[in-house]
This record gives sequence, C-alpha cells and structure tokens, in this order.
Amino acid sequence: MNETPWWQHGIIYQIYPRSYQDSTGNGIGDLQGIISRLDYLQDLGINCIWLSPIYPSPMHDFGYDVANYIDIHPMFGSLEDLDELIEELHQRGMKLMLDFVPNHTSSEHEWFQEALKGKNNPYRDYYIWRDPKEDGALPTNWTSHFGGPAWTFDDVSGQYYLHQFVPEQPELNYDNPKVIEGMTSFMKFWLDRGVDGFRLDVIFLIKKDQRFLDEPLNTEWDGVRPWEKTHRIYTTDVLGVHELIQQYRDLLDKYEDRVFLGEIYLPFNKLATYNNEIQLPSNTLLLTTPWEPHLLKKQIRRYFASLPDNAWPNWQLGNHDNHRAVSRIGRKQARVANMLLLTIKGTPITYYGEEIGMENGIIPLDKIQDPPAVNEPEHADEIGRDPERTPMQWDNTSSAGFTDSEVEPWLPVGSNLDEISVQRQEDDPTSMLNLYRQLVELRSNNPALSVGDYSEVDLGVEDIFAYLRYDESTTFLIILNLGEIHHHLDFSSSLNQHTGQIMLNTTLDRNDEVLLNDMAVGSNEGIILQLQV
Repeated sequence: MNETPWWQHGIIYQIYPRSYQDSTGNGIGDLQGIISRLDYLQDLGINCIWLSPIYPSPMHDFGYDVANYIDIHPMFGSLEDLDELIEELHQRGMKLMLDFVPNHTSSEHEWFQEALKGKNNPYRDYYIWRDPKEDGALPTNWTSHFGGPAWTFDDVSGQYYLHQFVPEQPELNYDNPKVIEGMTSFMKFWLDRGVDGFRLDVIFLIKKDQRFLDEPLNTEWDGVRPWEKTHRIYTTDVLGVHELIQQYRDLLDKYEDRVFLGEIYLPFNKLATYNNEIQLPSNTLLLTTPWEPHLLKKQIRRYFASLPDNAWPNWQLGNHDNHRAVSRIGRKQARVANMLLLTIKGTPITYYGEEIGMENGIIPLDKIQDPPAVNEPEHADEIGRDPERTPMQWDNTSSAGFTDSEVEPWLPVGSNLDEISVQRQEDDPTSMLNLYRQLVELRSNNPALSVGDYSEVDLGVEDIFAYLRYDESTTFLIILNLGEIHHHLDFSSSLNQHTGQIMLNTTLDRNDEVLLNDMAVGSNEGIILQLQV
C-alpha cells in the first residue's frame, strides 16, 4: 500500500472552517479550532483535510471571493496558525489540501481595483469586459449561477464586466497569459509553505468562448435553479480549458507527492477528459443521482466504464454545496452509503459531520446567509446551501460544543443533539461514528479495500449492489441492500465459494461465518465478507 500515492489509499475529509470549531468565542470557526480537533481526526483515520477558503475576503460568497490569495483572513487566524496546522498534520502523517479559486477574484482584489481605474490600466485585461450591444442591451444572455445576469455595468468606463456568481466575483480573463502567471505564483506560495494539494474551485469554468454568443435557453427550466436557465455551452468546458489547467499541473509536478482535486460538474465522458491534468476530477454521482437502486447501479457502472486507463476514481457523499446525505437518502441508507464510500474502489471524500450522520440544519428566514437563498428566499430550501454548513455537533450543549454556550454561532446549530453528536456516539457501540471508525480501520488494515481491484457481482436483484475488492492475498465481498426488502441471496455459483466470514455489517451486530448459497441480507443492510483466496 505504501507504494501507492497517499491520495489513492488515503481518506480526504472536507472541513468548512467557519463551522468546525471556534476557539475565540466569536461564533465562527478558525484554524486554532481545527488544530484543537486534530486528535479526533487522527483517531478517526483521516489522512488529509481539505479546507474551504480561508483567505482574506469580504465574504460575499463566504471566502470564494478572494481578496488576497497569499494571506489568511484574520477571522480564521494568521499565516503562523496555518504553519502550525501544517506542522501538526505532518507530524501525524496527515496532509493538508487548500481550496484554490482560479476562476474569479473578489472585486476588492488589488487587480480588480486597478482594472476599475480605466480601459488603459495594465490590469484591465486581467478581467473580462464587454461593451453593451448597439441597442444598449447586455453583451450576452449569460446568467449568474446565483440568479440574474452575469454582467454588471461599470458607470465610469461604460462597459460591463463578467461574473458567473455574485457581482463581487469578477471573472478572470485567461486569454491574458499574465493571469495564469500571477495565479500560479500564488499557488507556488502555498506549495513552498508545505501545502500538499489543492481543490480547484469550478476549474472547468475558467475558459470562455471569445465569440460571446448568447447561450441557448433551457426550455425545460423549472424556474428554480438559476444555473439551469441556459445551456452553458460558451462558459463551461470550453475549448482550451485543458491547456490552461495543464499550466497549473506543470507547477504542481515540480513538487513531490502533491495532488489536485478538481470541482467539475460534467457528464462522465467529459469528466474523464480532465484526468490528464487533474489526478482527482470530482465524481459527484453520489451527490446528484437519486438514491434509487437501478439509477445508482447504472451510474456507478457508467462512471467506471468512462475512466481512462490509469485514472483513479473518487467518491463523495456530501460537500458544502449540496444537502447532507442523511437528509437526502435517510438515516438507514446513510449507513449503507458510508460503507459504499469506504469500500468501493477510489478515494473517499468525507464532508465533516457525515461520520456522525449530521442532517440539514433548519435555517429561519432571518438567519439565511447564502447568496442564492438571499436572492430567492421563496426557494431557499431547494437552492440555499446554509443547511449543509451548520456547526459541527460535538456535544449536546446549546452550542453543540462548537463555540461558547453564551455565543450565537454564525449559523444555527442543528437539532437532535442528544443523538447526533460526537460525544453521544462515542459511548454508543452501534452508532454511526463507531460504524465509520470500524469501516476505516478495516480499510486501512486491508489494502484490498483501498487500492485493490474491483469487480461487480450482479445477481439481477434490483435492490442489491454487490462487488468484490481483492488483491493477491485477500478478497472481500461487499453486499449493499439499497432497499427495504429482506433478501436471501445465492452467491455460491457466481463466486464458486461456499462460505464467507462477516467482517462488518452496518448495524454492527454480525460477525459470523455464513453460507453463500443462502446469504441473508436485512433491509437497509450492508455487509462486508472475507472470502477464501
């Protein structure tokens, strides 16, 4: 296992820094708070933490509007705090991945402030500017992912600038080579400081079609999700994007053992084309596919079939932009989903709180923070991202152990703390937390479950998804019941085996040797069996 890169056999854990642990008593999480929880993460078996943005920012999009790429927002701490975090992680044999935002800056970034000074300013061409149409209309019909036009008018110059998110996030112009020169210098700053990799935010959007044509309207748009209003053929996955990303990869490859995780929402055939530049183009199928057995199995097969030779899979159940797994698929299936995440071939990415089964938080209208929900409060439940960003639930106190009990957290703490908290689940041998820990332990002790080969075992039973993970010395059969029906299954003829030893199941109550010709699988149950080699 040690011969494989850490990002193949390891587990990545995403932390939303505002919400993990507050060390200062201001209701907002910070770097020292994360440092104080590293023993927990090490005991959990995490190999790498990925931090959502911690750079100086006016927080119009909670850090994804970067005002300075080579410093830390005082809200989160200092460069010295980050250095301490890196050192503490490396002493534990763990890694750090930073979110890097290459598509746009904050409107407060010095480049954009210079660009606003006039058309002849040297930084003007760092961004995308267009004149109004002859009739005074917007340059194109391109829309913001957060609602409204993707163009904002600058009164001084009489031109529009492009932004695909909030107006305070002007888009960079990658047709100007000075842009990537500057951005790679920022990335180099962090690599030299010891950062082990980057999650590249919306990396598939950085190139735009320079013809600036209107995009086709989506005639099936539901009127709710603004990012689906048009077919984004001129702003997404545009010709030339791979060559740009390769310049970032060229820098990364000058450092040893570093990795890119790329945020890319594209069909599998297009996603696969990014494997040359990005080791882990993000696979979001478990986030976006309805949790229905036939659809899940179909999508998983399509994903594996789409992977180029030598590409490495990756999986995630949740992130800061999508509702939590438990709220999407239910608590029983969330246990099955964690077994899937930690046993299927590929790098697992866990969003903080998934190990205890955190649910979407309930956000009153007067507490909404997220820009899409602020713009469209009537659709906040569908498009708002606050529910999946609520504070980590450490205990059952009023602030969930996230901050001082007398302090109001930046977002409301979730409910059901008597059941869904680290403290409560530590003491429950059958809890989600203890299931997660045992899954990680089994995975870390058996290379077959992390970097071994994979093959599906299809019995033709709709609710059952089963597969083998194996290497030269060990073979495991994973059986996942994606439905409510109890099954008796016959694997003996398919596997040419008669017995198997249950190593773990999702309810943590079975460890017996079983007959494979009459394998009992309960409703919503996942089972890991070790077979004879």
